[in-house]
This record gives sequence, C-alpha cells and structure tokens, in this order.
Amino acid sequence: MWTIYLLRLNYLFFSSGLVYNIFPNYQPTKRKWKLISTMSTIRDYLEHITAIGPRTTGSPENEILTVHYLLEQIKLIEVQSSSLHKISVDVQRPTGSFSIDFLGGFTSYYDNITNVVVKLEPRDGAQHAVLANCHFDSVANSPGASDDAVSCSVMLEVLRVLSTSSEALHHAVIFLFNGAEENVLQASHGFITQHPWASLIRAFINLEAAGVGGKELVFQTGPENPWLVQAYVSAAKHPFASVVAQEVFQSGIIPSDTDFRIYRDFGNIPGIDLAFIENGYIYHTKYDTADRILTDSIQRAGDNILAVLKYLATSDMLATSSKYRHGNMVFFDVFGLFVIAYPSRVGSIINYMVVMAVVLYLGKKFLQPKHKTANYTKDFFCGLGITLISWFTSLVTVLIIAVFISLIGQSLSWYNHFYVSVCLYGTAAVAKIIFIHTLAKRFYFVNASGQYLGEVFFDVSLFVHCGFLIALTYRGLCSAFISAVWVAFPLLTKLCVHKGFKQHGAQGKFIAFYLLGMFIPYLYALYLIWAVFEMFTPILGRSGSEIPPDVVLASILAGCTMILSSYFINFIYLAKSTKKTMLTLTLVCSVTFLLVCSGTFFPYSSNPASPKPKRVFLQHVTRTFHDLDGNIVKRDSGIWINGFDYTGMSHITSHIPEINDTIRAHCEESAPLCGFPWYLPVHFLIRKNWYLPAADVSPRDPAHFRLVSKERTPWDSVKLTFEATGPSHMSFYVRTHKGSTLSQWSLGNGTPVTSKGGDYFVFYSHGLQASAWQFWIEVQVLEEQPEGMVTVAIAAHYLSGEDKRSSQLDALRDKFPDWTFPSAWVCTYDLFVF
Repeated sequence: MWTIYLLRLNYLFFSSGLVYNIFPNYQPTKRKWKLISTMSTIRDYLEHITAIGPRTTGSPENEILTVHYLLEQIKLIEVQSSSLHKISVDVQRPTGSFSIDFLGGFTSYYDNITNVVVKLEPRDGAQHAVLANCHFDSVANSPGASDDAVSCSVMLEVLRVLSTSSEALHHAVIFLFNGAEENVLQASHGFITQHPWASLIRAFINLEAAGVGGKELVFQTGPENPWLVQAYVSAAKHPFASVVAQEVFQSGIIPSDTDFRIYRDFGNIPGIDLAFIENGYIYHTKYDTADRILTDSIQRAGDNILAVLKYLATSDMLATSSKYRHGNMVFFDVFGLFVIAYPSRVGSIINYMVVMAVVLYLGKKFLQPKHKTANYTKDFFCGLGITLISWFTSLVTVLIIAVFISLIGQSLSWYNHFYVSVCLYGTAAVAKIIFIHTLAKRFYFVNASGQYLGEVFFDVSLFVHCGFLIALTYRGLCSAFISAVWVAFPLLTKLCVHKGFKQHGAQGKFIAFYLLGMFIPYLYALYLIWAVFEMFTPILGRSGSEIPPDVVLASILAGCTMILSSYFINFIYLAKSTKKTMLTLTLVCSVTFLLVCSGTFFPYSSNPASPKPKRVFLQHVTRTFHDLDGNIVKRDSGIWINGFDYTGMSHITSHIPEINDTIRAHCEESAPLCGFPWYLPVHFLIRKNWYLPAADVSPRDPAHFRLVSKERTPWDSVKLTFEATGPSHMSFYVRTHKGSTLSQWSLGNGTPVTSKGGDYFVFYSHGLQASAWQFWIEVQVLEEQPEGMVTVAIAAHYLSGEDKRSSQLDALRDKFPDWTFPSAWVCTYDLFVF
C-alpha cells in the first residue's frame, strides 16, 4: 500500500503553475487576474443551498426555495457590479422531449422544469458567449453538496468576481444554473434547444461531480476543437486533466453521463467537462454534505474556473472558433504538477518515431550473421511465448480465485479495505508470473547465462509494448502516449547502460542505472493506477447485481501486474533464486484468502470520518394489472427492494430476517420490464430484487392515466392517444405484442427507441403547475392477436413531500443497519392492455 500513499503526495503540488504547451500558432494570454479569495462567501452559498435539503425536480425545495435563493444572491451581485458590465437574468421553464442511448436507450419528456440563466456581457452587448453550467437539483434523499451545489456556489462567486472586475470582457459569459440534471440531463436540453441566448454560445464548461472533493479532473473535451484544451491548460491555475479519462468515459465502461453530452449532441458546441472524482463511496448518498468538501478543493476549483472563463471571454479565438475546430489533443497531467498538451497528429508522429527506433534496435539483432542470431531468434520467440503464457495463467489464476470468492458470498471484501485486493489478487498474479518464468529458467533455458536471458526478456517486453503502441496509434487513441512512454524510456535506458549486460562484475551498477531509467514510466504508471482505482473501486459498489465486482477488480489488478512486471521479468533470470519471493507471495495470498473466506473483512463502513455504505432502494408500491377489457386481473402491494451491488441482501438478512430469498421478486413475463416500477431502465443491471408484502399505498395526489382516443390512420395503423397526470416523476413503459410494431410516437424525434430487452421506456418529469401530459403512440398491426396489440404501464414516483412516505416504509427503513444507505419512496404501478 505504500505506493498508494506515495501517489497521494501529488496533492502537495497543487499550487504549481507550470504548464508545457506544444501548439502551433498559439499566443498565451498576458493578463494576470485576481484569484478568488472570498472562501467564506462560497461556503455560505454552499451551506445555504444544502440546508434546503434534497432538491428533486418538481419539489418546492428545488423549484421555489433554491430558485428564490439563487435569484436573491444574483440580485445582490448585480447591485455590486461594475458599470462596465451588464447583467441580465432569466428564469426559463422549458417543455420538451428527446431520446438518448444512455443505459441501453430510452426517451425523456419534461414539462415546466426550471433554469436560472444569467448573462454577463459588456455594456454594449456581445455577439459571442461562453457557457458555464452547473445544476442545483439533487437526487432524492441526498443534500447534493458535491453533486452539484458546490459547483453552483463557485459559479455564483465567479459571477461576482467577474461582474466587479475593472476590465471589460470581449464576449458574454452565460451562467446556467439548471434545475433538472439528475432527471437525466433534461434542463440542459431545454436550455440549449429553446433558450434565445443559446445561439450565442461558442464553447462551454460543465461542472460536475463523480465523487466528493479532491481535484476537479478534466475528463472530457471537444468534440475536436483542440484550442479549448489549450485554453484550459494555459489559463487554469492548477490544471489537472487526462485524455485517458476521456477515452475511458466515452467508451461507455462507466455507467454515467453528464450535460456535456447534451451540449455536444443537441447544441453542436464544444466544451470542457470537469468533475470531482475523490471519495465516490458517498456520491449520491446522505453523506454528501457541505462539511466533507475541503476548502482547498473549493479554492482550486474556483481559481481554475475563474481563470478559464476570463481567458475565453477575452480571447479572440472564441469568436472565430470554427477555424480551429478540427483535430484532437493529447493531454495529460504529470503527477499533478503541470499538464502537457499537443495535437494528436504530433502524437502520432512521435509514436511512430518511437516504433521505428524499436524496429532499428531489434532489426539490428535479427539481421546479424546467422551463426550469431540463430539462438537469439529462437530464444526471443520462445521468451515471447513464455511471457504471454505467464500473463494468461496469471489472469486465469486470479479469475478462479475471484469467481470462487463470489460464489461463496464474500464478494466486495476489499470495498472497505482496499489492501485486501492487493494482498489477495495482486500477490497471486505476481506469484504466478514468477513461477512460470522460474520453470522456464530451470527446465528450458538450462545452459543460458542470466545476463543473456535478461537481455532477451527485456527485448521481449519492449516488443510487446511496441505492439500495444502500434495498435493504439492505429486506432487513433490519444491514450497511446502511455505506451510510447513505456517504450521510449526503457529503450533509452537500455541503450545508455548496454554494456551492463556484457561486463562481469558490473551488475550492481547496471541495476542502479536501470532502475533510475525506469523511474519515470513506473512512477507515472503507479500514478495512473491510483487514479483508476480511485474512480473504479466506488463504482463497483453500485454497478448492479449482475457484474461480479471481484472478477472486474481481479482483472484490473492482473492487467496492472502484467504492465508493472514487464520490464522486471529479466531480473527473474538474473537472480540466483526466487524461492523466498515465491514463498512470501504465496503465504500472503493464502492467509488473505483464508481470512476473506471466513468473512473477516466486512465490505461496508458507517465510520463518520470515512463512510462506505451499501446502497439499497426501497419502493413501497401498489401494482394494478388490467386486461384487454379494462378489468382488474391482479392487484398487490409490497415494498420492492433493490440492492445496488453484487452481494444483494446477504448481509441484510441477519438484521432484517423478513428480507430473505423466500420473497425474491418474480418477473411478470407478459409485462414490460417484468411488471415493476423501474425509475430508470437499469433492469438489465439489477436482476436480483425482493418484494416484501405490505399494505396498499394511498397518495393524496394519485396518478391518473386514461385513453383519450383510439383511431385508425389512413396508412392502416392504430393511433392511441393517452393522458396522464400525477407526481413530478413518472415512468411509462410499452411492450408490443406478437404481430405488432411501434412505428412512431409524439415523443423525442418521433422515432421510438427501445431499451435493452426490446421494451420501450419513457422518463417523465415536471416542475410546479404542469398541465396534463398528453401524448400518442402509433401501432402497426401486421397480424391481429386475441390478447391485443400492445401493453402499456405507468409508474408514479413520489420523491418529495408527505406522499413520499408510508408508515410501513419508514418502519422498514429504520431497521436497516447504519452501514447502509436506504433510499425510500412511495410509488404506484398501473398496467393496461389495448
């Protein structure tokens, strides 16, 4: 674990302003701006917003109290502003609909949600603008300090500092405080597609959170528009960015999305996506409170955002950004000290130059006279095979352990004790690699010298990393720079200490120089690995019941072991014996394995200083199923329970005996999404759930759903028009029967989008005083069926107010142990057949 603590030292260097730039035709700004210094003001904003409580869209807390507070503070800022600037304020309440391929695909509809928009511009006006976006709404049952009240607090202070500045801006800065981001990006869509100021925007900065505090990471930029990356790198006081994070996030591996997607896809605007990433264990929980966000984190974020916005608002490039829109950037921070950024085309040239150096280095060896190279060529390819076998068997070994741990119910034992994963999977992976190479040394390379074999396996590792470099560069991935580092530095080291392989008695000096040359790639690899685990470990605690987290983590650790061990394989052949190392690793792995199997390491923690809660959703629901004639054929009520990790309810049953496998929920095969009130279409991620019988729910504001009309169109399809009224959040589900297809509807762009499994999912929300939701679907009937043509269902979710609670729901929630975070609400579910 010392390596993890070592990597945390990078935070000591956050104040460095050193930036390296490689960008043609770029002139850095000469202005020096005053940094944000009024931390007490930002704290005051943050504490006032979070004191309101959870702020779900449609609740008075979100639509009235928070909006009123924001407008009140904006008015005070406007009074203090300089005469050089003009401030305009607009409260937008848009209605709209769109489809998105997030979570397998679904359609979103919103009505009368709230945006608070502020435009700061020169007194004479501006034709171009940069957008700063945050959201003031939160998920249910969370105060949402980091996600995203702190960003809105920082934006208020940035607005104050800019508006009181004695230097005029060239362009406008639009501050969007959006009130429906947690409703899957609805408010940003309403702004960018409907607000009149949206046409002025040439670039944006989106402020988000995937954790609580730490450094705010630039994890998405573009699309293309490399000038934006350069603007951030040059202007930000404490830059922290990674193209690796961008490519990982955009690959879809992480089940999350931000307003960046909306501005990119629906506004065709380039931007920068920033997020706090540290301590994701308490993201979207009751622990996301203002006191957990360190002052340093707020200061750093404020300094960066202020500097970048000022730079963009005074830059000539904003007005002519279309000239610089093509091309991508390679960008990465170096241990938190500075950021290196250069065009991807330059990166490709560098990568191929490194590849050519390897080709010349290895080619020289392979093209020597045959009597000198016969053994080397044979040993090289045998060494390559042995290395690949060692990696494969290492992966298989840790996967076997991970699967076994998962099957016996001890998954996530490392969630609260990360060192357990290193001691269990990391040691097993290293031991297996050493074991395979020790066998090769003893039984295959019997007569070869250690120095010769050390050189052979160094070349093998160089060759493998060069292969990765070629593959990544060919695919156009900017992350290929990592492979370039892992090829260039070792090759330079090898060329500088080449004689160390040949001379007797010089091994000590050689090893010292070798380790020194490897210091940069290994330290940087450890730095990246720390970031990977900082982000992924908390995510594995909320990734659903279908993905074994131990298998995922074991695979990541095995991959990290392969990379880190690659250039040290040669030391196995240089060493006299590996017996003590093997025994130590095996002992540590075995002891950890036995302790994990015995349940010594509990996954969760209620420690107030560092909580790591288990997430559980509790929905007290009354379900009503109607047949084709409108008669009720089934009605039941219960508390529907979903655990958001792989362990399900195994740790809960001992505390709440009534929650056990006898009440496992059964799928209603004929109903869309199994007949349960899914808030979002995550049914494919969570297949294990429980249904505890309970009394009926009776909200004071019940949902109503009716068929307004049924008509046959001239093109021989059936058009069904519906009307729904109910709480601020509802989910609409559709399943077509055999012989029928859903051809179009009045939602999104008119083309129905299926979710995973083939059903259709519509996420609906509204603000205050919304009218009835009326929409239609069109069904093409190819073959009449006695059971009808389509099944529809609607779920009403009561996420705020008195209707959110029931006595039985409160009683059950109170039984949950303090190391859990149960998020509870009331809902109804009604199914109809047409």
